[in-house]
Amino acid sequence: MLSLASAAAGADGVGPLSEQVRLHLRYGGDPAARNLLLRLGQDLAGYAHLGPEDPAEGRSGELVIHPAHRRRGLGLALALATLTQESALPVRLWAHGDLPAAARLATAAGFRRTRVLWQMWRSLRDSVAEPRLPPAVSLRTFLPGQDEDDWLALNARAFASHPEQGRWTRADLAHREAAAWFDPDGFFLAERGGHLSGFHWTKIHETATGRDAAGDSSGGTEPVGEVYVVGVDPAEQGTGLGRALTLAGLRYLQDRGMPAVMLYVDGENAAAIRLYGSLGFAHSATDVMYTHDPAGGPSGHRADA
Repeated sequence: MLSLASAAAGADGVGPLSEQVRLHLRYGGDPAARNLLLRLGQDLAGYAHLGPEDPAEGRSGELVIHPAHRRRGLGLALALATLTQESALPVRLWAHGDLPAAARLATAAGFRRTRVLWQMWRSLRDSVAEPRLPPAVSLRTFLPGQDEDDWLALNARAFASHPEQGRWTRADLAHREAAAWFDPDGFFLAERGGHLSGFHWTKIHETATGRDAAGDSSGGTEPVGEVYVVGVDPAEQGTGLGRALTLAGLRYLQDRGMPAVMLYVDGENAAAIRLYGSLGFAHSATDVMYTHDPAGGPSGHRADA
């Protein structure tokens, strides 16, 4: 499946599978998740992943068709196959890069556009302002083997309404700590009164990337930093902690020699987009979620810090 994803990334200029799905393929994931394989003879022509069922949201996932087997109706067949796994619950599929072919496929399969995720970039060749922490808040870096449980609790509070991030488990965190890119020196924790109150986890891609494919990059020649996750305890909202944490991470990435930095943010999160815009980020690419909802109900939205 990962080689299929790599071939698609090379053809499309954007990886078709999220980090979470790639980790599922590498390490195994929730047994309630489903993997659909579409074969033509001995060739793996297509793959779809559906995450565990949520009683309110249904299932979300992704699909990809190998470039050598496109324009044969296989994408439509695979998209419809994701629906046969469900009853009256929605199915939500991510399309990375907002490609016209994905929009046509979604329409043909009866999916509607329900959510947009922006990718934003900024140069780090320009100056980055010094972070100003709120009073009584201190900053340190993540300590592997010590901070996992407290961080997971904070992450759950910060992203309580987030359909993916807020549900991370110890295994989700452990898989990322085991990744080659993990660096605790780039994982910043804010504390107030000895308790975690916010964090900024940075990531470095060895080559520039729009969306990771089978490995950790899908193209480019220069390394690039990422604002991987920024989270703030709800009690700290409005204190300026999120801005300070973001700046701390940007300065770290700049000190590491990164020429640029990127991030992902929900297209409807106006407050986060304003914050990142004020820090020099500009919209560069878009991912789209398409939903098939037999009941016609609403779909969820991202809630970035």
